Amino acid sequence: MADRDLPQPPAKLAPLPAFIFMSRWLQLPLYLGLILAQCVYVFHFWVELKDLIGAALGSDAALEHIFQAVAVPGAEVPNKLNETTIMLVVLGLIDVVMISNLLIMVIVGGYETFVSRMGLDGHPDQPEWLSHVNASVLKTKLAMAIVGISSIHLLKTFINASSCNGKMDVVVAQTAIHIVFLLSTIAIAYTDHLMTKTQAITTKHH
Repeated sequence: MADRDLPQPPAKLAPLPAFIFMSRWLQLPLYLGLILAQCVYVFHFWVELKDLIGAALGSDAALEHIFQAVAVPGAEVPNKLNETTIMLVVLGLIDVVMISNLLIMVIVGGYETFVSRMGLDGHPDQPEWLSHVNASVLKTKLAMAIVGISSIHLLKTFINASSCNGKMDVVVAQTAIHIVFLLSTIAIAYTDHLMTKTQAITTKHH
């Protein structure tokens, strides 16, 4: 009885299935590449934040860089830092943070789901969503993150709407794209809900 309760060693795979299963490690360079992309985003965040602080302290070079970053083609460029410009820069910083969050979800969740277990059970810093992550949950969370990023870009467009000089078709197009993202996320979440419900019913009957 005691021997039956001991953990059983994993079954040894045949050479071909073992080789195919081992091919999952080919994804490792992809996740390492995303970590490097994350480093680029961190650097970009601090450059933009440094320029914002420099412009607030009266640096003409930092102010010019900010205006070049947030200016709308054809719009009049202000000669000093104003509330709208500060808001656009801050929204850009939030956009960087949200994309970084998206990268973390792809790197950690993707590695845990498709490559190998990370052994984070019981770790105090384990993300709450990672404890029940699977391909379907990860897809839903990524879709929600994309909707959040789209919302930031749409808000930036609305703030700059008065400077678009009649280019309202850009605003309409971005709004339509955001609605498509939103509907797609709702459809993905609803599909995941149906699959989870069906799976629970099937498990209950068995």
